[in-house]
Amino acid sequence: MRVLFLSARVGVGHLSAANAVSAALRAIDPSAQTKIVDAYEYAALVVSRVVSDGYLRMVKTIPQMYRYIYDRAERATEVGRFRSWAHQFTAGNLRPLMLRERPDVVVCTHAFPCGAMAEYKRCFADSPPVVAIVTDFAVHRFWMHANIDRYVVATEPMRDALVACDVPAEAISVSGIPVRAEFAPGQDRAALRERLDLPKDRYVALMMGGGLGIAPIEGMLEALAAVQVPFAVVVVAGRNARIERRLQQTAERVPYPVRGLSFVDNVYDYMHAADAFVTKPGGLSTAEALVAQVPMVLCKPLPGQEERNARVLVDAGAALRARRVDDLPEALERVLSDPTLRERMIAAARRLGHPDSAASAAAIVASLVAQRKRSVA
Repeated sequence: MRVLFLSARVGVGHLSAANAVSAALRAIDPSAQTKIVDAYEYAALVVSRVVSDGYLRMVKTIPQMYRYIYDRAERATEVGRFRSWAHQFTAGNLRPLMLRERPDVVVCTHAFPCGAMAEYKRCFADSPPVVAIVTDFAVHRFWMHANIDRYVVATEPMRDALVACDVPAEAISVSGIPVRAEFAPGQDRAALRERLDLPKDRYVALMMGGGLGIAPIEGMLEALAAVQVPFAVVVVAGRNARIERRLQQTAERVPYPVRGLSFVDNVYDYMHAADAFVTKPGGLSTAEALVAQVPMVLCKPLPGQEERNARVLVDAGAALRARRVDDLPEALERVLSDPTLRERMIAAARRLGHPDSAASAAAIVASLVAQRKRSVA
């Protein structure tokens, strides 16, 4: 079994989903060969620069403009000329990769390669089947193409949205955003806290700022000084030395314990040890939290997809939203000090989460591989 993943370097969630499914495929077939590729490496330079430079600059400085562009694209009834050209250009550039790798299935964990592969299928009759894994809790029109073989989505409303845009219902699986199996609960919290050297005499909040590193972590920590219950914070700063240095300086100023961590490969342990998770509502990190069954407090969502994620998670009862940094202490204190609310949020996470999401997606991929091999036998 040869599976090619087309992902994107925008944040870390798209790559994390690809890695989770890749690991699950090897559990099904230890001989499976998987490769994960950044699709933007095959795009036109102008497209790559718009994504890597323009997107980040826009959401940081003029988020209202990005929200307007995102919403307008959602309402569009036709594919824009630039996007159509970008997909065609990328499809042509992907041809040598496809001929070299000869994948049995292509899996897309980002909307851009999904569009490029839809165009590739129109151009090349020998295209392998394509699976699109949507890594948010709402599906944008950029994902929607009638010739994609299978879609994996997180919720029934996402399925309905795809069906309304002429995607066959039988091609859609509501099996969740793929996360590593380790996020499923099962370990004793007291033992975990002892192993991780976390306090046992106070609440613990885990804080993450998203893979793009643009959350106001210092301001969030300073605002939490207003929380009136005993607590500590663990911050995962990621691979960002500048943020890590500023985090250490902020930790010295606040009246509660703060532990700053760089990139860790066992974030699931910290989720299981935490009483609450303070985060931006990225699709992958919140899907992990749902599976870990840790109540979420959402702060500073990016316009567009993260705002929609926040709406879904709050409406489901799995999260509270702090609309401003100044609202964060009240929201976190509610979660920490109200056991009834916390239990309701855990129950909501249990309903919305998919612990077997990666295995389910891998099973879909493996079944397409088997079908293709039967058809050419």
